[in-house]
Amino acid sequence: IVTGTTYNVPPIPPDPDHTVYVDAGVLRIGVEHRSLDDAELKANYQGDAMIEVEAAVDGRDIQDNGVSLHVCGAQDGHEYLRFDMFQHGPHYHYIDRGGEKQTIIDFDRVALGAMLPWVLQTLRARLPELLECAGGGFLVVGLDAATLDASLVEVEKLALAAASELEAGRQGV
Repeated sequence: IVTGTTYNVPPIPPDPDHTVYVDAGVLRIGVEHRSLDDAELKANYQGDAMIEVEAAVDGRDIQDNGVSLHVCGAQDGHEYLRFDMFQHGPHYHYIDRGGEKQTIIDFDRVALGAMLPWVLQTLRARLPELLECAGGGFLVVGLDAATLDASLVEVEKLALAAASELEAGRQGV
């Protein structure tokens, strides 16, 4: 059972100008340095979707950034999992295969430590279960541990570089 908050809106898509994809066999993993703010929400949600998003943020201004990992099917291009390693509100998503629903789980840094090592270890150890939960169970038979591990080494390098770039930007370097 997933204990998070389910929203009947799709996630904001990855920004192709800020996302690099690494092939991982039946998957592609995108690494994005991401900024999220009120303008980004308004640019991506309208009507009932925006009403749901506004209720979720409860009147708070949204201003956060960090590295996001997007776990997508190589053939269908659908994003099944997302890990947002944000500065203020780190969390991760299970994204419904239909693309119109997502469940977001807050990440507990106190209990779990830094998010990137946790994400990489979780993808290595529990990816089949995560994909099943997100409706991507059919991908599990095609997973290859050696291919995934090699891809995650590259994902880690890209994520650390993106995190350094974001940190330098925060410090005005």
